[in-house]
Amino acid sequence: MSSEKNKLSDAVYDLKFLLNRGYKKKNAITFVANKYLLNIDERNYLVRKIFSNEISMARMIKILDINDITNKSIFVDGYNVLITAEMICNHDFDSIMICYDGLIRDLKAVFGNYHQTNVTEKALKTIITLLKSYNPMFITFIYDSPVSKSGELAKLTNRLLKKNSVKGNALTSKNVDFDLVRLSGESKGIVATSDGPIIDKVEAVVDIPYWICKKSKNCNVN
Repeated sequence: MSSEKNKLSDAVYDLKFLLNRGYKKKNAITFVANKYLLNIDERNYLVRKIFSNEISMARMIKILDINDITNKSIFVDGYNVLITAEMICNHDFDSIMICYDGLIRDLKAVFGNYHQTNVTEKALKTIITLLKSYNPMFITFIYDSPVSKSGELAKLTNRLLKKNSVKGNALTSKNVDFDLVRLSGESKGIVATSDGPIIDKVEAVVDIPYWICKKSKNCNVN
């Protein structure tokens, strides 16, 4: 077990070295993963957790305190936030981590195969209750329409928003990334996501799973 941990630590060190010297991440991960014979989970760990110092710092300065969402329009990257929130609500803490760019991400990469579970509604309630307590102006959840039953999930989200007397709506989109960037830019709003390419294009980000984790018992990620 110790040798496996050392292997992954060495892989992290090598990947950081390459990224900080300008190597493309995809090529660097392929090189490091082949060198250390990493399995798919270990490769996914590197993909989601490790970034160059330059990218990490550029993203960190965009991450806002939850108090900063007051009177702001919030745009939630639906599946991105919900999947990680579900893991926290399910106490699956081994599947989430704080990444080098300061954001919490999950390790399971289930996005394309997502389906609602018995914890989905609880996770949505947790997200909505958290946001409501800081009085945002309006909350928009956007779900990827190509994912199965996204329309049903948007309906559930709208029902919970109404039930909790929260100003907001949920919708589906064929291009969530584009819409999050466009809508937040037009309204000077805040995007809730851990998706790196989106973060790189927007002005401000809030990490909802981080704040859910911080307020949850036994949620101590690293």
